[in-house]
Amino acid sequence: MDQKIFIFDTTLRDGEQVPGCKLNKAEKIELALQLEAMGVDILEAGFPISSPGDFDAVHEIARLLKKTVVCGLSRAVQKDIEVAAEALKPAARKRIHTGIGTSDFHIKSKFNSNREDILQRAIQCVKWARNFTDDVEFYAEDAGRTDNEYLARVVEAVIAAGATTVNIPDTTGYCLPHQYGEKIAYLINNVPNVDKAVLSCHCHNDLGLATANSIAGIIAGARQIECTINGLGERAGNTALEEVVMIIKQHSSMGFFTGINATQLNPMSRKVADTMRMPVQPNKAIVGANAFSHSSGIHQDGFLKDTTTYEIIAPEEVGADSSKIVLTARSGRSALAYRFQKLGHQFNRNDIDELYARFLEIADTKKEVSDEDLNTLAKAHTLAVS
Repeated sequence: MDQKIFIFDTTLRDGEQVPGCKLNKAEKIELALQLEAMGVDILEAGFPISSPGDFDAVHEIARLLKKTVVCGLSRAVQKDIEVAAEALKPAARKRIHTGIGTSDFHIKSKFNSNREDILQRAIQCVKWARNFTDDVEFYAEDAGRTDNEYLARVVEAVIAAGATTVNIPDTTGYCLPHQYGEKIAYLINNVPNVDKAVLSCHCHNDLGLATANSIAGIIAGARQIECTINGLGERAGNTALEEVVMIIKQHSSMGFFTGINATQLNPMSRKVADTMRMPVQPNKAIVGANAFSHSSGIHQDGFLKDTTTYEIIAPEEVGADSSKIVLTARSGRSALAYRFQKLGHQFNRNDIDELYARFLEIADTKKEVSDEDLNTLAKAHTLAVS
């Protein structure tokens, strides 16, 4: 039987940390409701102690969402946890996400501490959070660069203290996919009580490996992926929700599924891009403007004969507009004939040969040949042969 991968969306928390992407309360609520409707399992609504505005937004989202677990972030600080608990009070389903850095980089440079002290602080923060909810997630910040043996000790200790989900973040996006997968596998094989909690992947994209690392993580035994719409997030961003959802859907042989309604992926992407004032790059996987566009003659010819030659996903599967044949100087005769036909012009092969030479003259002077250009060409050709 296929196993469910829980989708933990942190667009409203990690995504909002992108410079210029700050959301007001109304914007956060609107996006939260749409994310719940799309089928997100857990929604990290914010970092309640960070500001009164964020506290209010988390509190209101907690009141409104009925199916999705509403999560609030905190540091391993008692006051943080108490404030997060207060913000989450009205939630039908709530989770406190708390934790501390576990790599030697963080232990020495950030906390000026030692491994034993950090281990005790990790246990303590989980115990504090358990006073308010049975659903507690612990994050081992910079787990990607944490020694595996020490990380296993921390994970075992926090599960024993009551953590029900343990987040293994590749905070700096440093790991290669096989390294991240091996880290998850090491924990599965070396933490005696690991069956009492869900391991979670939270991967950053500093080396462009966030999605690959998250997939390596679930193959190795993690069952939750933390991600954002459009891959928004600190620095180079986080794992893109739309990417992992469609990888899991396309590669059903892995034996996983998610609860996400994939037809909402493109509308959700556009909504987030507009609300957070952060455009999506045109060549972005799944949701980019060019994800279903074809401009090379070889590609266009194959696509027109059978769409599956160059498209592994149908646009309607992810709520995108129909596939596009974009006419450029690299386009071939079959694409030109197709577009003329779409515009209502019926030309035979000889006509297309003549028109193609004139088409290339226009195409060499501009990036894309428009329908207006084609109509002008068609009109001139019809007059010339009549």
